[in-house]
Amino acid sequence: MQFGLNFFPCVTPEQKPAEQYFREAMHLCSLTDELGLTHIRQVEHYFKPYGGYSPNPLLFLTAAAMRTRNTRLITGAVLPAFNHPLKMAGEIGMLDGISGGRLEVGFARAFLPHEFAQFGISLDESRRRFSEGLSQITALLGGENVSAKGEFHSFQNVTSLPRPTQAPHPPFWIAATTTPETFAFAGTNGCKVMAIPLEPEKMRSLIGIYRDAWRAAGHPGNGHVMNTFFMFCAPTREEATATALGPCNQHLRGLAESAKEWLTGASTKDYPGYDKLIAHVSSETAERQLENGSAFIGTPADIVEMLHGYNTRVGGIDSVSLHFTPGNMPVEAAERSLRLFSREVLPKVATL
Repeated sequence: MQFGLNFFPCVTPEQKPAEQYFREAMHLCSLTDELGLTHIRQVEHYFKPYGGYSPNPLLFLTAAAMRTRNTRLITGAVLPAFNHPLKMAGEIGMLDGISGGRLEVGFARAFLPHEFAQFGISLDESRRRFSEGLSQITALLGGENVSAKGEFHSFQNVTSLPRPTQAPHPPFWIAATTTPETFAFAGTNGCKVMAIPLEPEKMRSLIGIYRDAWRAAGHPGNGHVMNTFFMFCAPTREEATATALGPCNQHLRGLAESAKEWLTGASTKDYPGYDKLIAHVSSETAERQLENGSAFIGTPADIVEMLHGYNTRVGGIDSVSLHFTPGNMPVEAAERSLRLFSREVLPKVATL
């Protein structure tokens, strides 16, 4: 099992100015090679505290590439609905070159109604924009003199520059939540899948759908599944919960606030059941996640046990992306947690 860092900002300028946030984030990125962590992951969101400090994950990861040597750089994920494929393909090729071929690109459909509204894009176009954008970006990265006539974007005889360092392009990921069709799509198309930590039996079922689709399409192996978890490691449970629960709940409140339109009338056939999903998220707490084993907050021994338990119940995951700086987590506390995790947890779980 591989472990890396998930950066998902959820702060206001009053809580942490942008200069401070990025200075601290780059310091933490610089520790990954030393501590044996395999990836750095950054999201794409806009306008509100939940993700608003990450409108361009490729830009964040370019800075991280300068602070690291071996760490993989993963978009978690970019949003084709809000980006022109010609521009995105060029930026992907650029970062793949700057990093020496360390980029991996996660794609997602986007799901926050306020983002669609501000960009002037209908939620009803989400799935079509995602599929078209992903197809066109794949073609631009994989070939030269590419032409495409789409519903949203068209171009003729274009060769995207710079060409990707990794052939035919960096590895692709698909972000998936609860929709079986998304897991099947990722498996069929030979993409890795990045998921959220659902109830273990539900997660086991979705992972099974992904791996069945992967094998049915003739891809070697079983694919690659990543989950993201809140993580805070401390010498005592009391210190861990006292330090981490507040920032984790701040992040969850930010998500609920950012997605509240789903509870006040937003609807589309492209997002079946999202009103129920967001209603559940809005009532979620870090305490409850800790209780059900989907937040890794505790002593090193606690976290080893939590990782073993969750991995066994879901049928095995391949990567864990540690959300270790939720909300306004102090950078000093995050670094202590990360160093303790690396020293006392990582050697005991890397072979899972």
